[in-house]
Amino acid sequence: MNFVDELKWRGMIHDIMPGTEKLLEKEKISGYIGFDPTADSLHIGHMVQVMLLVHFQRGGHTPIALVGGATGMIGDPSGKSEERNLLDETSLRRNQEAIKKQLSKFLDFQSEKANRAIMVNNYDWMKEYSFLGFIRDIGKHITVNYMMSKDSVKKRIGYESKEGMSFTEFSYQLVQGTDFLYLYNNFSCRLQMGGSDQWGNIVTGTELIRRKAGGEAFALTCPLITKSDGTKFGKTESGNVWLDPEKTTPYQFYQFWLNVSDEDAAKYIKIFTVLGQKEIKEIITEHSKAPHERLLQKRLAEEVTVMVHSRNEYEGAVEASQILFGKGTTESLKKMSENTFLSVFDGVPVFDVEMEILHKGVSIADLCTDYSQVFASKGELRRLVQGGGFSINKAKIENPDEILRRESLLNNKYLLIQKGKKNYYLIRVS
Repeated sequence: MNFVDELKWRGMIHDIMPGTEKLLEKEKISGYIGFDPTADSLHIGHMVQVMLLVHFQRGGHTPIALVGGATGMIGDPSGKSEERNLLDETSLRRNQEAIKKQLSKFLDFQSEKANRAIMVNNYDWMKEYSFLGFIRDIGKHITVNYMMSKDSVKKRIGYESKEGMSFTEFSYQLVQGTDFLYLYNNFSCRLQMGGSDQWGNIVTGTELIRRKAGGEAFALTCPLITKSDGTKFGKTESGNVWLDPEKTTPYQFYQFWLNVSDEDAAKYIKIFTVLGQKEIKEIITEHSKAPHERLLQKRLAEEVTVMVHSRNEYEGAVEASQILFGKGTTESLKKMSENTFLSVFDGVPVFDVEMEILHKGVSIADLCTDYSQVFASKGELRRLVQGGGFSINKAKIENPDEILRRESLLNNKYLLIQKGKKNYYLIRVS
């Protein structure tokens, strides 16, 4: 697989330094991408960079994932309007372990292959650097004029900025350049990749390698991904879409991809999957024949959910999705985790009742009228039952005087009430 050709047809190249393509065709090299460890999970905004490393490894090259323990203590000014909060070492180490676990789903760190992935932490070589040592060894090789010319710096200290920029953040490109120099010297790393907003920081590293080591290094960036409507990719009303199932359930993750527009799905299936060009063209062609069936979105959601979570989690997400369309069963509800269950029924009216009521046993009619306001009257409830339009936990109710006990609860806490086809209510027992 030709790495650059693969990225080109997938629309994953923004800038590439002259000579990079020729180097990659001529020999197998090491290349790296840095990941910010200020959270204990990656989100889908990071996945473009992750996929760069995936294709890099598939092309026979050695991917290096650098977790920025040191740079995470400084804060990258690129694309930011204000300085970030700085984390302590304990928090950063915890976050790094979580990120490595996630990256292991995409990259081969374990095999005996010559190009197995490597993970490094720049805190390991930066922590012993004294300030005087740093400005002597690194600072003297890069001029202030050079650093000031970077767009990320210009925007923060120019007329657009009210806050300005601290020396800490100003020095960021030198620290990132030091990473590239260290990896060049210790891992023969010749290429740094990243998002297009990182171009200035990356070329500072290539310049540092040229001036200090007399070597030649290269740079490649991918576009920043946007949605077709102009809004930010990877954000929902509730915030980031995380890879951690505790932060974003597999159901929510699956739904994100399932609900993208046709235009975005055609772009994302190239960027976020490893499906081949021929197969993607066939999927897009089939989708165009019956867009309402959303074949493209379904395949995209399947590929990404399986890759990030697992085949089982994907199948569970599909099953959970079907519940809202009347295809679910009591058994499928019982198998669902509480997080997924609450994700599926987010926004549904909730009524709270005491567990003591279910210990004693309570009739469906009393529970839905006296102890909650699911129905305004028992008469209304009985009419719906007679019409066959009332169910609890997806089981149709034929007798409103049936007694409910604790055993009826889902996750030992919930009852799912359904009136007609689309009206859902939750009774939460505490």
